[in-house]
Amino acid sequence: MKKTKLLIVDDEDIVRESLCDWLSSIGYKVLTAKCGEEALRIIKQKKVKIMIADLIMPGMNGIELMKKARTIIPTISAVIITAHGTIQTAIAAIREGAYDYIEKPFCPEKVELLIRNMVEHHKLLEENITLRRKIEDRDSFEGIIAKSPKMIKIFELIKTVAPTSATVLITGDSGTGKEIVARAIHRQSQRRNKPFIVTSCAALPETLLESELFGYEKGSFTGAVERRKGKFEAADKGTLFLDEIGEIDANTQVHLLRALEEKKITRVGGNEETEVDVRIITATNRNLRTITEQGKFREDLYYRLNVVTIDLPGLRYRREDILPLAEHFLKKYAKENNKPAKSFAPEAVEFMLNYHWPGNVRELENVVERGVILAKDKFITLAEFPQELTRPGPVEGRTLEALERNQILKVLEETAGNIARTAKILGIHRMTLYNKLKKYNITVNTLDT
Repeated sequence: MKKTKLLIVDDEDIVRESLCDWLSSIGYKVLTAKCGEEALRIIKQKKVKIMIADLIMPGMNGIELMKKARTIIPTISAVIITAHGTIQTAIAAIREGAYDYIEKPFCPEKVELLIRNMVEHHKLLEENITLRRKIEDRDSFEGIIAKSPKMIKIFELIKTVAPTSATVLITGDSGTGKEIVARAIHRQSQRRNKPFIVTSCAALPETLLESELFGYEKGSFTGAVERRKGKFEAADKGTLFLDEIGEIDANTQVHLLRALEEKKITRVGGNEETEVDVRIITATNRNLRTITEQGKFREDLYYRLNVVTIDLPGLRYRREDILPLAEHFLKKYAKENNKPAKSFAPEAVEFMLNYHWPGNVRELENVVERGVILAKDKFITLAEFPQELTRPGPVEGRTLEALERNQILKVLEETAGNIARTAKILGIHRMTLYNKLKKYNITVNTLDT
């Protein structure tokens, strides 16, 4: 069994040595120091968690030592040794966080009992910290905060697909966290120690996207003053995440398909083929199947990209995740902005749970960050949330179009995305529903035929 490690700090040799001999004889591993500076070096090197320190020492006293030790190991437990006439100071030490104090001259049996209780106390403290971390970790996976059944299924899918070489298509509305999921797949894969390269296909014009992905040769176009590698080469042996894949033009689609099939690319303006070993993960907030059927996306490329699909539900479909996410963002932005810890007022909680969050997780994060910065009290109230979200009137969520969109979403959720049943319940033709889905930018990946 591993011995409990203790540190005794006292400038008097006889006190230090007698305590060391006694505690060693009853099974503890004892380290000693003559002063505070020496003690801090030992704490840092040996990761000491239990310390017995004299109150009065040259240089640094026991209370100062305890405070500095906690900057190294926040959970360190300390007992302060006091002499007659310094009891009030010892009590002050307990107020500062000391576990207890020992008054000189001390009885070895009492010291033994105190240390035994102290060790048990520290074990409970560490167990509580571990349990708290487990509870916190239960609502997260690779940085994704969630506890809803839908997201738990996605976590399991990530674990299953990540170790393979399969291409993955991540779908979902804007702000649902598609890039975070892509990074989780990369971190769970055998490529985790290789590059993870991100490219937004919608951020570049068609004329530049191809050279961004595949690189270019010197002189291939105006401004190409030197050879440049593209994202495929940068991601070699790693993962390339192509966001907004539905936006790429027909010519780039051809070259992307070739890169996937042959694992080779040719730089713009060049003839030399370069082998690449890249895992492709793509994402879109559009319905890629629909635009493929419309002839706007190559069918062979669609099937190449769509080996495994991960469909991220909007926040309105996983309301169990709203409060854990809000709490996560609250802690994050309180720390970043050096703000005291806050909590949400009841009306703020009610609003967050009932609001439809068209911007999903990204919008929730923005709202909480604003609340942390503006809150003057310990509570974040509706007054700190954007007025366009909370005030009555024809704002998003209250206009006729917004009400229609919300009703469509509600019925789609009830029918698990079945278009025919949704159209029937809404009392409209299926083609009318398709048009409204396009109008309101609603992605449905369980389309029936």
